Amino acid sequence: MATMSLGTDTPESTTAPETGPSFIVTDAALAKVLEIRGAEDDPESLCLWIEVTGTKGPDYTYDLSFETIADLEPTDHRESVSGGLMVAIPEGSLDQLRGSTLDLPASAGQGGLVLRNPNRPNPLAGMTLELTGDIADKVAQLLEQSINPSLASHGGYATLVGVDDTKVFLTMGGGCQGCSMSAATLVEGIQVAIKEAIPEVTEIIDATDHTAGENPFYT
Repeated sequence: MATMSLGTDTPESTTAPETGPSFIVTDAALAKVLEIRGAEDDPESLCLWIEVTGTKGPDYTYDLSFETIADLEPTDHRESVSGGLMVAIPEGSLDQLRGSTLDLPASAGQGGLVLRNPNRPNPLAGMTLELTGDIADKVAQLLEQSINPSLASHGGYATLVGVDDTKVFLTMGGGCQGCSMSAATLVEGIQVAIKEAIPEVTEIIDATDHTAGENPFYT
């Protein structure tokens, strides 16, 4: 079946809702999807399939395609969208996609579709780290061994500024400074990773001067 170009964009929130539809398709995206599906053989028999296929840096990667409704597994999650479109999500991707919105790019002239996903992968998934020393030592080791290698794919990095009792102060640099995604990355990715690996940490504070970046988050 046909696949579609899919990118990511700034999330509309940093926390996925616990109620309501699991996956939202805006009217603009719906019109585009229906247009593409209309060129397929027997379009009414097809659903929009979206699946999390892995991770790239602080974001998930996705497969977006049309699949035959009759071929879906009983465990696949299904949601009906206005316009006669069914969205199907495999069971293993549902929590990772919950609260996401499929939309057209915000930038005029940019093709394809974008997925605004408030969820972020855990950079510690599948890793076993042995962190030693005080909080500052442990955070520095975590940044070096796990978090910064993940951010490197986006040209960014996180730096430990200091520790005040159980509060940790970080700054985002490189491609993360001034990026509209950096605050969400800090909250959804780095904060979760630090608190999971170093439970004595009670708060992570973003000390980045985002106005110094090319695309400041705070104005």
